[in-house]
Amino acid sequence: MTAKLPGLIQFDEWRALYASRVETMRTSAVRDLFAAASRSDIISLSGGMPDIARLPLDEVSQVAARAITEEGVAGLQYGNTTGREQTKQVVCELMRDFNIEVVPADVTITTGAQQALDLLGKCFINQGDVIITEGPTYLGALQAFSAYQPSIQTIPFDEQGMRTDLLAAELKRLGPGGAKFIYTIPTFQNPGGVTMSLARRRELLALAREYNILVVEDDPYGRLRYEGEAVPCLRELDAEVVYLGTVSKVFAPGLRTGWIIAPHPILNKVNMVKQGTDLCGSALNQVIVEHYFNDTPWRETLDSISLRYRARRAAMLEALEEFFPPEASWTRPSGGFFVWVTLPDFMDTGQMLSVALEKGVTFVPGDGCYPAGSGLGRNAMRIAFCYEEPEAIREAIRRLAAVIEDRLALYRAFIQAGAFPAATAPAATTTDQKSR
Repeated sequence: MTAKLPGLIQFDEWRALYASRVETMRTSAVRDLFAAASRSDIISLSGGMPDIARLPLDEVSQVAARAITEEGVAGLQYGNTTGREQTKQVVCELMRDFNIEVVPADVTITTGAQQALDLLGKCFINQGDVIITEGPTYLGALQAFSAYQPSIQTIPFDEQGMRTDLLAAELKRLGPGGAKFIYTIPTFQNPGGVTMSLARRRELLALAREYNILVVEDDPYGRLRYEGEAVPCLRELDAEVVYLGTVSKVFAPGLRTGWIIAPHPILNKVNMVKQGTDLCGSALNQVIVEHYFNDTPWRETLDSISLRYRARRAAMLEALEEFFPPEASWTRPSGGFFVWVTLPDFMDTGQMLSVALEKGVTFVPGDGCYPAGSGLGRNAMRIAFCYEEPEAIREAIRRLAAVIEDRLALYRAFIQAGAFPAATAPAATTTDQKSR
């Protein structure tokens, strides 16, 4: 066996044994930045971390205590693979807020919505199968799906969400049954922040029916609206949509409690593969979730925290207007956690990240939100406004703008010297962006 030497990279003598799928996987840009983001001198615009410091911790501690004292050993024992009936009933109550009527038999509790993504990949994706996502999309979904080696096709979005005209063209090219499913975050999309219009939602569902393609709706941010009118969920419009939810953004991500709602034949397959994945989720965490949503004024808490998110979003958008150069453009989300920034084509935000870290700022480079090897998103970045206070957000944007300006100044110097031809300005990701 090879001894591990301190300070040196260890030779991987087991490389030949790994499954081929591991070679195509990559780590999460957000996970990789967690260590840096935890430093006291760093302002983090990278992670979509909810502000759990604003939770009523006294009430939460009482809820956690009741999970033991009132439920006895039930929370400490193995449970049902599909989740506790009481937890599923809580989910049913939460879904009624979105005009979605389901019963516990329609629900499986998962270890966060992230597990639901992996279970769907395991159920549906064979190597080489085509799946369709927005481009850019949630990097955690790309991680979950890539383990099963699909061909991921991305459809750009604008201020009304996924471009259904481009989706229609792609589906026509693929033909009926040419794709396994469409994965979308239609409300306050991650990383774009945009929300799919009602007309686009109906068009997407019509295309899915026409081409016999499953639709997977991921909805972690639907309760975090700061302006505008709510738009019906895809699941409300079509009961065959697979819906993913989570308590991570409205309560506590550390409890890792999410759910999947799907037609029963699909749910049966999900439950079968889940048995081989974790046997069952944490019963104790589920009991805590039940007591929190049943026994505390959680809506008031969420409203209070949402006001803070709204102020932070305003601080970010105002700082972008003040500090970012005219060559940059960005989305203006009505809710959620994220803003998507597009820079000129010649810029590489992955290369910029190390310089930004030296300046004390983190962000997510845009290429991490596209399939590996696509070459897309190199000139873009995801920045989050959910975690830091407004003053820190303003300072982070100021520092980030300085990094961008240095790159632009260097490029202009090369242009003036005739080192290479001028690049064109980037095409707007959405039309709801800054214009000068």
